[in-house]
Amino acid sequence: MEVRTADVDDAATVREIARRSMEASYTLSPQTIEGAVKQWYGDEAFAERVEDDDQLVLVAEEEGEPRAFSESVLLDEEGDADLNWLHVDPDYRGEGIARALFAETRDRLAEMGGTRLHGRVLRDNTDGNQFYRHLGFQKVSEGRVDIDGTDYVENIYVEDEPSEMEAVTTGDGKRVYVDHDDALRASLGPFFAVFSDTDRETRWGYYCANCGSLDIAVDTMDRIHCNECGNVSKASRWDAAYL
Repeated sequence: MEVRTADVDDAATVREIARRSMEASYTLSPQTIEGAVKQWYGDEAFAERVEDDDQLVLVAEEEGEPRAFSESVLLDEEGDADLNWLHVDPDYRGEGIARALFAETRDRLAEMGGTRLHGRVLRDNTDGNQFYRHLGFQKVSEGRVDIDGTDYVENIYVEDEPSEMEAVTTGDGKRVYVDHDDALRASLGPFFAVFSDTDRETRWGYYCANCGSLDIAVDTMDRIHCNECGNVSKASRWDAAYL
């Protein structure tokens, strides 16, 4: 199997693999999947991904035929990286393609400076959750995402031991805890999830890595904005704007 960096001409191939993979793995409606795939991997959006120096899209081929792709992103200069997607054509699952593509993705991210890898997968995706566990990842927390008007739970995994929560104090003297394992990509630096407790059970808000502010706003489209420095989240794979 050969793993190569994707180029703009791979857009149609990536769309087809993503569509077939999501239909096999998720309980989303065909209309939602089709619309999401077109938005994420339309020619223009895909070109922006492959031309972004912080994003990595790899295609796995056997005898010149595409079988899978991965999409990942370097979040910050500290080495945090997210593996957003790893899709294998359902006809070729169980042949070790996912593991080989994951290994190559991790190696390429390391070359880019990524030393700490995070994975996100919907709780309902049994195969996806098992994949991370079999690789030795640990679930550290949960998030909630709105997909086409329905609320879903997303599990968050890390490859190493979970980071210790950072205690910070709000403007009104409340003690809250920053989770550096739960990061969202943004324009000036990632946003980290903030919890009211060290067990990561009660979400409080977000922390801006660029300026250290807790004064964060979330709009109706779930875009996150720092009121101190203007840092703003970049669209994630489940953003309502994509659907």
